[in-house]
Amino acid sequence: MTAADDGGGGRPGGFEAATGDGPAPGGAPEVRAAEVRVAFGGLLQIRRLTHTGAGAPEAVPAAWERQRPVRAVALVLEAAGLAPSAVDAAGQPVATGFRVRPGKRAGTVRVEWVGPPGGGAAQDEERALARCAAELARLGWEALLYRGPRRRRFLEVEPLG
Repeated sequence: MTAADDGGGGRPGGFEAATGDGPAPGGAPEVRAAEVRVAFGGLLQIRRLTHTGAGAPEAVPAAWERQRPVRAVALVLEAAGLAPSAVDAAGQPVATGFRVRPGKRAGTVRVEWVGPPGGGAAQDEERALARCAAELARLGWEALLYRGPRRRRFLEVEPLG
């Protein structure tokens, strides 16, 4: 996608979904919200144009998403109103929210709920990850909840079908 067709507003590099593994998205919150809406609308349009199977085209991830699952999942979560985490220059969390990373298997992603030390992310993760899983399921992603090191929960996500 180019900046012109992915909601980037013509900025160099265009729109980039927040994965929670980088700095907080810059600019005014209402501008970011508009960019997310445009990018998500583009994702749904890609689904409508490329879906050839039975059923609702919006409910099935497109080939574009399957090739870029981290970006696609992050966009779905941000479009649902879930906040991404953010990290400082040293890579330490400075905001509580979702973090999307590549999964262990090709085509999968891992979604965690992280935040700064003492910020309450661990206490909120079960509820927050359940909301993430519900949003992803609504849009054709299977999200299974697991417990990892230090008993922290995470989702393993892959496209259905």
